Amino acid sequence: MRSSLYAASDVDPAIPSLINGRFRSIFKCQNFSKSRDTSQPVSRSGDSGSDFVSVRVDALLPRSDETKGRTMRPIHGYLSTLIPPFAAGTFLAMQTIAALAEAPPIPESIATPDVVDTNIGKFEFKDGVPSKSTADRLYDNLDFTYAYRAFMDNMRGVSIHALRNAMQDIGMKENEVLVFSELMDAKSLFLTANADTIYVMGYLDLSKGPVVLEAPPKFLGVVQDAWFRWVVDLGGPGPDRGEGGKYLIVPPDYDGPLPEGGYYVTRARTNTILWFGRSFLENHDDPKPVVETIRKFTKVYPFEPGGVGTPIAEFLAGKAKLGKIEPPPPTVFHEGSGKVMNTIPPNDWNYFEMLNEVVQREPATSLDPELMGPLAAIGIVKGKPFAPDERMKKIMSDALAVGNATSRSLFMSPRDPSWFYYPNSSWFNFLFLTGYEFETPIPEITAEGVKPFPATGYRTMDARTNFFYGVTGITPAMAMRLPGIGSQYLLAMTDADKNHFDGAKTYKVTLPKGIPEANFWSFTVYDNLTRSMLDTPQRYPRSGSQNYPSPAAEAAADGSTTVWFAPEQPQGVPRGNWIQTDPKKGWFTILRLYSPTEPFFDKSWRPSEIGLVK
Repeated sequence: MRSSLYAASDVDPAIPSLINGRFRSIFKCQNFSKSRDTSQPVSRSGDSGSDFVSVRVDALLPRSDETKGRTMRPIHGYLSTLIPPFAAGTFLAMQTIAALAEAPPIPESIATPDVVDTNIGKFEFKDGVPSKSTADRLYDNLDFTYAYRAFMDNMRGVSIHALRNAMQDIGMKENEVLVFSELMDAKSLFLTANADTIYVMGYLDLSKGPVVLEAPPKFLGVVQDAWFRWVVDLGGPGPDRGEGGKYLIVPPDYDGPLPEGGYYVTRARTNTILWFGRSFLENHDDPKPVVETIRKFTKVYPFEPGGVGTPIAEFLAGKAKLGKIEPPPPTVFHEGSGKVMNTIPPNDWNYFEMLNEVVQREPATSLDPELMGPLAAIGIVKGKPFAPDERMKKIMSDALAVGNATSRSLFMSPRDPSWFYYPNSSWFNFLFLTGYEFETPIPEITAEGVKPFPATGYRTMDARTNFFYGVTGITPAMAMRLPGIGSQYLLAMTDADKNHFDGAKTYKVTLPKGIPEANFWSFTVYDNLTRSMLDTPQRYPRSGSQNYPSPAAEAAADGSTTVWFAPEQPQGVPRGNWIQTDPKKGWFTILRLYSPTEPFFDKSWRPSEIGLVK
């Protein structure tokens, strides 16, 4: 009887067949016979007493017809050749089988089940591979997400573009100036503009080179780039500190000569620039003298290298050309009061068309790649045509509707309790917490000086969306705790019972004695839908301490001032204390304090909540 090739009582029954195959292949390579008979086995053992593998001698002897004319090698020579590779192969086989037999199950934390049930439907997988229907629906959702982000993250750029387009629609060109000589009224659609100050604005095109903007004295303004980012303040909060001055706005890729003096030089990250600001009425009742100052001192014109600000020594050293000293061309002014303008960013398909126009106009690097990525994913890429197919148009239109609805909800119904300025109040202003970049709280002002807060390292996304959905312009001057400078704002979307305002009902608010402002205060009422001034027969939906364009509010005997919001003037209420509402429209209001004083910042003064009069 032939002896067994294997004798291993503790080996899995599947192992011998695996080793047998590996063993036979080794023999084939060595030209060994598997049929010669012998009665003496040769054993190979790693340790004495081990009988892990036994090999028959006849399997190791060469065939008789292969030994003719040759000298037979001693058997131990064959064994010394055979055993090492055989043992190694056998060991590897054993390791593989043991590993397969002992492999742990896939952890649930990294497994994908065959059916994934979510709030957007069920997704099917087979061994981790999605079905075609699942993959199609998930790609639809992914494209929806990119389109949604394109609205939520970049509405501010479309807002600037809408402002520029509105100015062009009334005949304005670059470097020209729009001035609201008789203030802005409700006929124009501007995001939460006021009816108290003289607005001045314009747009620049830096693709042709640097531009000089001369700000008038006693001005409060800001320069914004094409993505609604702050570039520099003008006037009171700016480097001229309200004295007026020359600002040189330099394009992002400009490498030409710049003046050594005479200008406040600042570099923008985009070619399109929007600037705007406001001037206050002297004695709070007559805009004409202020308008004359604006028209006299406000100038916008291309920068001429080698002129004022360039030393002759720079020319002699070959570092700059020598230009002529000539007066700039006269600035063209346009009248804005009474004009019908729509500066509101759209929330229909035009939104994506305008967003594409912004991307095509500006340098490819003008926006952070993380923000530009979702735009590229939906086909908005610098230098390429924007031509989504019907599938993408439907997905993007849905995302646009959801994005607009979300933005409106954030604006009209804020959910973050930290945004509210007082405990259990409807008055809110989140800029104190987020700062003008929606990242770090604005610094505190102490007796020892400024006390900055450490950077948070993250963007407050809800606050950014809320802000640009309802406000025009962003600057550090809107978010500072510095008494006597700039202006501060409190918004109210709901009444004392946290209900949104109904234009058919009557409400009132009381400002205690000692309203904390060194210049003036005002309320303005806005249309919920347009986020612009509410259009009623009053024309200027405001009430405040100045008596233009409507009578000033009157204080009561105790020094407090009550303002009423109603469709009809309440009996016994002075005209200056009443803002007219529309019975068919909802509304919200903003309380503005110009040159706010310390009681506002330390909250020792607080307005009442706006209460429903029953």
